[in-house]
Amino acid sequence: MRPKVRIMNLLLQDYLPVVIFIGVSVVIGLALLISPFIVAYSSPDPEKLSAYECGFNAFDDARMTFDVRFYLVSILFIIFDLEVAFLFPWAISFGGLGDLGFWSMMIFLGVLTVGFIYEWRKGALEWD
Repeated sequence: MRPKVRIMNLLLQDYLPVVIFIGVSVVIGLALLISPFIVAYSSPDPEKLSAYECGFNAFDDARMTFDVRFYLVSILFIIFDLEVAFLFPWAISFGGLGDLGFWSMMIFLGVLTVGFIYEWRKGALEWD
């Protein structure tokens, strides 16, 4: 009987970090669910409740037309930002890539530059 108890104790010790991780996750999750009710504004005024994130004031009709250039510029930013994010792993492993790695990234950067020039000439970056 004694060896089985010892094996069970070792098994439980192996799972102790998992149990601690789950406990910490539950505590953080509950803290994030409860904290807005504690720190929420108590005296709302029009300035606190005004729209400031999207660049224009809230409107009455949800079907109102608006300028799509905001979304176009944001999508272009995301595309170019993600493409530039490919440079970081390439730069880290640059020493071991050799000529093929270097020229493949140069081709990638060339295509990126051609795309940027195309968008610039099409006027997608103009905000008139």
